[in-house]
Amino acid sequence: MSTTYRIGDLAREFDLTPRAMRFYEDMGLLTPERTGASGQQRVYSARDRVRLKLTLRAKRLGLSLTEAKALIDMYDSPRDTRPQLERFLQVLGEHRLQLEARMTELQATLAEVRAHEREARALLRQASAQGEVQAHAPSATADTPKPTTRRTPRPVAKAAKPAAKRANLSAAPARAQRRSPSGG
Repeated sequence: MSTTYRIGDLAREFDLTPRAMRFYEDMGLLTPERTGASGQQRVYSARDRVRLKLTLRAKRLGLSLTEAKALIDMYDSPRDTRPQLERFLQVLGEHRLQLEARMTELQATLAEVRAHEREARALLRQASAQGEVQAHAPSATADTPKPTTRRTPRPVAKAAKPAAKRANLSAAPARAQRRSPSGG
């Protein structure tokens, strides 16, 4: 008799929720046997456990569930492993390129953050040397407006409405009068 698992067993082992397990089943990654009077109880095989483990590994690598399913399904087929391995290498290569591009972007962002940190530290040293902290924004924010002191707002004169809107508004009361029974 082969080893079988209930949904709760695998969920606990892999730190998942039963809902996530059902989602993987809906995606075709897992195919538990249905048992019980109405087929409500799921029984997972050792094969399902391996597929779940491979699915989670693919997720950690950043592959989509669709990509994971395609790769895992290749290993289920009894075909020659050479095309499977070539496809696996292709998917991994594409994914690696995406990760490297993201890493390049992150490294550029980190360099920018470090530059701002250096500038802020230099400004703090300068302010400490002068004995006071001056209101000075880093150069990166120089083009942002500086806060102004709050003043009591003055009444603002209403701007003239554009001619098209004025004409449309003046026509509205006339149309309303034509529609009303007493206007006619």
